[in-house]
This record gives sequence, structure tokens and C-alpha cells, in this order.
Amino acid sequence: MHAALRPLWTELEDQARRLAARRLLELFDAEPDRARRMRVTAAGLTLDFSKQRLDATTLAQLLRLAEGAGLAEAITAMFAGEVINHTEGRAVLHTALRAGASGRARVDGQAVAVEIENVLARMATLVADVREGRWTGHSGARITDIVNIGIGGSHLGPQLACDALRHRNDGALRVHFLANVDGGEFERVVRPLDSASTLFLITSKSFTTVETRLNATSARHWLAARFPAPEAIARHFVAVSAAPAKAVEFGMAAENVYPLWDWVGGRYSLWSAVGLPIAFAIGMSGFREFLDGARDLDRHFVETPFAANLPVLLALTGLWNNNFLGAETGAVVPYDDRLRYLPDYLQQLEMESNGKRVDNQGAALGHASAPVTWGGLGTNAQHAFFQLLHQGTRHIPVDFILALSHPAGLREHHDMLVANCLAQAEGLMRGRATGDDLLGRHRAIPGDRPSSLITMEALTPATLGALIALYEHKTYVQSVIWNINAFDQWGVELGKVLAGSLLDEITAGRADGDHDASTAAALADYLAVRGL
Repeated sequence: MHAALRPLWTELEDQARRLAARRLLELFDAEPDRARRMRVTAAGLTLDFSKQRLDATTLAQLLRLAEGAGLAEAITAMFAGEVINHTEGRAVLHTALRAGASGRARVDGQAVAVEIENVLARMATLVADVREGRWTGHSGARITDIVNIGIGGSHLGPQLACDALRHRNDGALRVHFLANVDGGEFERVVRPLDSASTLFLITSKSFTTVETRLNATSARHWLAARFPAPEAIARHFVAVSAAPAKAVEFGMAAENVYPLWDWVGGRYSLWSAVGLPIAFAIGMSGFREFLDGARDLDRHFVETPFAANLPVLLALTGLWNNNFLGAETGAVVPYDDRLRYLPDYLQQLEMESNGKRVDNQGAALGHASAPVTWGGLGTNAQHAFFQLLHQGTRHIPVDFILALSHPAGLREHHDMLVANCLAQAEGLMRGRATGDDLLGRHRAIPGDRPSSLITMEALTPATLGALIALYEHKTYVQSVIWNINAFDQWGVELGKVLAGSLLDEITAGRADGDHDASTAAALADYLAVRGL
């Protein structure tokens, strides 16, 4: 961290020791207005962090930490298009993708709003043509199925959004996702489909991602088995890439390639043409609503004082648990089946962004960076890992996420869902006292387990956009305080390099690389099974 923050950090360590002996219920008694003060609403979302182990004094100190870290200046720098991804020499402007035609962001002195709006217009034409049957397959068949081939940021965000907004899908198109290089997944996805009515969307920023390239090649072979003419590809393949020449070299028609800019990181890219699966599923007007919800949260983030700023408060409570109360993990539990992919999405967003061990100056960190993010779907999770949350020995804060209404209209179901969500948060805090006999000690639940609750009146394209933007900005706030770069991911590269070397050996049928004894033995076993 910055040296100037050390006194503030030390004071917070003192605060943690002071609060260690205080029960959460005591904090509610000591601060009668606690539930009101620790409840903030913006962009259709409400954050209640009153069940976190902190009080007014601690919160004020955390806010001073954010100010001392230069957070206000860092927010301005990001939205202005300054090069804040310094290891790759790039601006970070995913926020510009949802700023609208009046957006003022500039890259290398050039405004980007017009270029973004031009791409959105192209997306609108494509989506309307496919959804309304003007774009047909090579044989003239209407497109009924979209297969998104991508991995990481080209997959997790669009999949989350398509599933979360499935009640907005009118059934015109079915959207499928193919990410894993496992051949079993390829077979599972394409087996039920008709190649005459299937459109593949190949999403890869570099167009060199090996998993995506292999799946795309297999898709091309699958199509060619029925339509061998080279021109068939133009009716069944669309690409999104920052390397359009590579997509054309692969066989795409140039007019079917949509751009992705180097100032948009993969895990922040679903607001761009990477979001085409979302637009195919819910229409371009729904996709615009999605962008608008994120833009509303962006404005709140930029304009609101830190003491009432949702992303800042969510970030600070997470940092408080991680760096001062000893939490090594954090659980995310959405009580909504439509958000079942949210924990997966947040794993990449938070751990790929902030899973770093050196600061911006290259010095080893003297404090923890990102905790392990994990979670599951309520109420299923109550019958899986909640036992550990209630009675385990580890300190695990929880983010509960809940929509207060549901389009399914099954009132009894939603009543029970809401009751369970609120009960679990209350139970984690209250615990349960029992007798001191043997059975009583087994049944006792200590309580004092912290949680936050994020609610929205309804899960819509706009509130989903705001929710994702909330966690994006939370991640950035924490990176600023930790003095790390949230926008590179060099740790991902090593495995890719080693996998490429091993694949060369497998393809050549030899095991002569410089490997450790364990890897060499496993490789030899595989080659033997392959008969090589």
C-alpha cells in the first residue's frame, strides 16, 4: 500500500481488535439508527450492510482510507480514458460502452462515443435481421439457434445475462454457449441442433485463444459436413474480435466481423458486441436497457460522496472483512434461479482482476489482495455449504442478493424464497443459544457471522446492468486501495504457454520435453493410452 496509508491501516487494525468482542446485535442496540444509516439505494438497487461487523467509527475510518488512497482521482482517471492498465499500456473504458452518444471519453485524444454508437447500430441491424427472418442460413432456412463460442470474458457475462433475462426472451431464438475445449461439451451443445438453422458467434479478443479456435474449427467442420460450399460460412458465422484480419483469415466474411477495442478488457466486455448473445435473446431494445442500467450506476459511482456510494461501501466492507477480520473467502448467494451464474461470473471478475501479489510499483504486497470468491444458489446452498457458514470455524462473509418480485407469478414459491433469504441472513447474525450439555454444544450456533443484502424490486435488464456494474466498480475500488492493477492477468498466460508445449509433444507422439517427473509420467500414460 502507499506509505501514507500505513497510519490509517494501523488504526483500522486497532478497530478490528476493539470490535472483536462486540456482538452484532449489540451494535444494533448501540446505534438505533444503524439499519437506516447502513442502507443505501441507487440505480434500482438497495445495499443493506448493517449486519457487517463495523460501527460508525470504523466506517468513517474506512472512508478516510479510500480518500487517502486517492480513490476520487482514480475514478476520474478511469472515466477520462487515462492509461491506468500500466503493464499493458492501455486505457480502461468499458464504462464508455454504456455512456451513450453523449459520452465524453477519449482515447489518445480521440472521442470514442461515435465509434461505439456505430457498432451498436450494426448490432441492431444484425439482431433485427436474424430475429425477423431476413438473415437466413445457406439453404434459406430461418435461424432458430445461436451458439456463442468463447471462453472467460467472452462467455461468462453473456451467459449470465441471457439466463438472468430469460423471461424477456420471446422464443424467437434459442441461445447456447460453448466454452470448454472438452469434446463432450461440443457434442452436447451441437448434437440437438440443425446446421441449416444455426448461427455461430465466435468471440475472441485476440482470435488466437486456443479453446475458442478449436471449438470454432470443429463448428466449421460440422457445418461443412452438410454445406461444403465455402460461401456457407458467411451465412452461419459471425465474429467479435479485436483482430478482424485473423477472423477473416479463418474464413469469416469481413462484414460479419464486429470490433472489440484494446481498451476493453475481456471480463469487462459484455457491454460491447460481445453482448450480441444478450441482444439476440432479448432484442436490441432490451440490450439498450441493460446498458442504461449500468450507466445509471456509473453516474452514481462518479457523482455520489463515498459515504453514500454503493460500490465504495460494498468494496470497503469486503476489504474490512478480508484485510482486518481475517476472511480468506467471500460467498455470493443469489436467491433467484435467474442469477445462478452470478457466482461464476464474479469469480473471474474479482479473482482475475485482483488476484495479484505485487503492487503497481512491483513491490511484494504486505497485505492480502483478493479473497476467494465462491457461492451458490439459494435455497439449494442451504442444503450444501450453509452448515459451514453457521457452525464452521472460518470467518466467511456473505452477499445475499434478492429480487422482491418475480415474473413467474408463483406467489407461494416467492414468499418462501424471500423468507429463506432473510432468515439465513438473520440466523447467521443471531445464532442460537442452547444448553451446555453434550447435545446442546452440538446444536449451538454462535452467530455473529456478517452479511450484506442487495435487493431490487424486480430483476430487469436495467437492474441486472446496474448489479454487474456495481461489482465491477467494487473490484476497482479495492484495487486502488490495495495499489494493484486490476486490469491485467499475467497469471493466465503461464498455463497457456505450458499447454502449448505439451500439446506439441502429444501431437508429435513423444514425451521429450523438460518436465518434472510427475508431469512426465502423466504425459507418458496419456501417450500410451493413445497408442503413441
